[in-house]
Amino acid sequence: MNDPAIRLVDARLALPALVGWLAAVGLIGVPGAAWAVAGAAAVVAAGLAASPARARGVVAASIPSLIAIALIAAAVALAAPARLPPAVHAVIESGEAVTAQFELEQTVTPTVASAWGSSARAALVSLDVEGQQVAVRVPVRLLGLTATERWPLGTRLEGTVRLIGLEPADERVALVRSVSPLQPVGAPAPLLAVTDDLRAGFLDLMQPFDGDGADLLPGLAIGDTTAVSDELDSAMKRSALSHLVAVSGSNCAIVVGLVLGVGTLARWPRPVRVVVALLALGGFVVLVTPEPSVVRAAVMAAVVLLALVSGRPARGLPVLGLAVLGIVALDPWISREYGFSLSVLATAALLVLAGPIAEKLRRVMPAPVSLWIAVPLAAQLACQPVLIMLAPEVPLSGVLANILAAPAAPIATIVGMIACLLAPIVPPIAALVAAIAWVPSAWIAGVAHVSSGLPGALLPWPEGLGGALLLGGLTAAGLLAAGVPARLGTVAVRRAIAALLVVSIVVIMGATAGVAALRTLGRPHDWVYAQCDVGQGDAVLVRSGDEVALIDTGPRAEPLRSCLSALGVHHIDLLVLTHFDLDHVGAVDVVAGRVDRVIVGPTGREFDEGVVAALLDAGAQVDTVADGERGMLGDCAWRVLWPPTHRGIDPGNDASIVLAIGGPGSSCPSMLALGDLDETTQRMLASTHDLGRFDVVKVSHHGSPDQYLELYRAVAAPVALIGVGAGNGYGHPAPGLLAELEGLGAVLGRSDEHGLVLVSTGEAGLRVWRERLSRVRPEN
Repeated sequence: MNDPAIRLVDARLALPALVGWLAAVGLIGVPGAAWAVAGAAAVVAAGLAASPARARGVVAASIPSLIAIALIAAAVALAAPARLPPAVHAVIESGEAVTAQFELEQTVTPTVASAWGSSARAALVSLDVEGQQVAVRVPVRLLGLTATERWPLGTRLEGTVRLIGLEPADERVALVRSVSPLQPVGAPAPLLAVTDDLRAGFLDLMQPFDGDGADLLPGLAIGDTTAVSDELDSAMKRSALSHLVAVSGSNCAIVVGLVLGVGTLARWPRPVRVVVALLALGGFVVLVTPEPSVVRAAVMAAVVLLALVSGRPARGLPVLGLAVLGIVALDPWISREYGFSLSVLATAALLVLAGPIAEKLRRVMPAPVSLWIAVPLAAQLACQPVLIMLAPEVPLSGVLANILAAPAAPIATIVGMIACLLAPIVPPIAALVAAIAWVPSAWIAGVAHVSSGLPGALLPWPEGLGGALLLGGLTAAGLLAAGVPARLGTVAVRRAIAALLVVSIVVIMGATAGVAALRTLGRPHDWVYAQCDVGQGDAVLVRSGDEVALIDTGPRAEPLRSCLSALGVHHIDLLVLTHFDLDHVGAVDVVAGRVDRVIVGPTGREFDEGVVAALLDAGAQVDTVADGERGMLGDCAWRVLWPPTHRGIDPGNDASIVLAIGGPGSSCPSMLALGDLDETTQRMLASTHDLGRFDVVKVSHHGSPDQYLELYRAVAAPVALIGVGAGNGYGHPAPGLLAELEGLGAVLGRSDEHGLVLVSTGEAGLRVWRERLSRVRPEN
């Protein structure tokens, strides 16, 4: 294992996988160039192989990388036409409604559907084109989905829909908006149906249990996080423990480790242990649903398993490289997914870094303890630079939290799965087993809350790609200084690197904290409009004098609560709920009890009525409004432009309240808030109202591509606000819309890039303050 030649060969074999991965990242954005790249790489590789100089080190090492590029480029070229067949392309271009069938790639429940109003990954499997069924297999995302019962993964749905195309590099080819409700027309495969019954039974089994431990256990055991509260979810993320409830390589490794341990105690031959472990891994994948991310995690776990049981752990790196190359060749569009990147990095860290780190720690602590610390430390060191792209902060308490949670996680996972399997057979015993699993689950939840609340638990870090590269460079320097995975240079050189590293971190901490302080000091106190950063959702505050209005609440309580606290807003005079999807009303409990008046559009579901009832019970006046409703907020006039007073618009996105604020006779700058209207409804709005110009436009539907651009040209707003979440799976905001707004000269305020955005007025006109500088938006 310590043979330098083996390590060198491993590095050489891993390089083509990395090069092929990077080639996929670039080519999926321009699939039309893939054949040319494949041909060029193949020609160059053949030329080098035939060259007399092929034995030279650099030349020899480059040939496998060129072959990898040719392979991946060919895979992109072959897959691109299948992703967008002519029939699907024609439907997208025409914008016409068609009858289609879809196969769900995730489980949808009535609770989730009624709250979100819609969002599920699926495959488009057939289209009705001129009376003929055209079979296809295209990844899409369903919008406007309302489940009347639990629909397991694999359920077939049918309905009349419109397809909205996304960018070539997007994981999904199109968004699907329902014209008529999608209805189930086919059951999932028998095996998927059986395992879904097991999962549903486990959720029912946990109903009598209380506390965060009960909410967390289904996530730890089977990856179901529907019961996890916003507060617990935030604590898990801040303490770097969220990977425990996402079905990841660690969950798969727990299952595999248990089987290998039992096999070792039973003295099974190594081949038998491997086969049984792989069978158990396959069963676990089916139990937690074989979604793409789960399959990916299982493949990575299998890689580690095969490398370790081979007795040659140093060979794990080329096996991992082969797995990465194979996965990317089968699905090049996975190359830009954050989950894939994190899985690969975490697996590589376990193979390359965990052992050497444990060896260093073994000098000052017992071997089991050193490995206990080395595993989460190696994974966090490898993954944190990528995580900076999602959140510009380093969880300093993450390693400690993972160390404390590490003994409890496998117990909760294994015992919880046993309870899940026993639930349909012997419910009383299953309940007893679940009670045992509740204890380590509650411990993990407690660790998350305590560690996330420690002073200095999060270290602010520079944002975006620059911040990720900076942290990656410092991490590499730190490992080099520590002699991990191997000693390089003299002791003096490593000490100098360590000293420089400490100085660099102190300087970066000071600079980051200083910039954050300066931005806070520069925040205008006379803001009129404030777009809160609530993730994939809308929450816009309007202030005139001492009165405040809030347009939507966003999906989760904690971001809205934080925004209101930061801006010193304690009372809401007017709450506008444009419609009842969760990304607009999910955090309504935060403001319930401190709202005077609420205006809403049409309701259509039991969930909608529940939101209204909760606000009424909290003492608010709730009015259903339509086109023509008017009012005042301080000195600022507002009027409702949509929905129309006549019937014919179903509740949902197309019935969103559109609000015009300010204008002639008002002391505040004007704003047009478009809710979630699609292109057709925006066109109807523009045809029924002489909108005129506005100072600010709240862009419709988080910047989706389904927009009537003429409306934005007519409004000609110098400021455009887009409430959108980083790394969302919808392709929001659409590049075409961004280009149009920038072409109109609009200053963009995007919550995914800029965080909190404030708009105020001054002698020079409108002033836009943004909490964060722009950073590279995570790809989907």
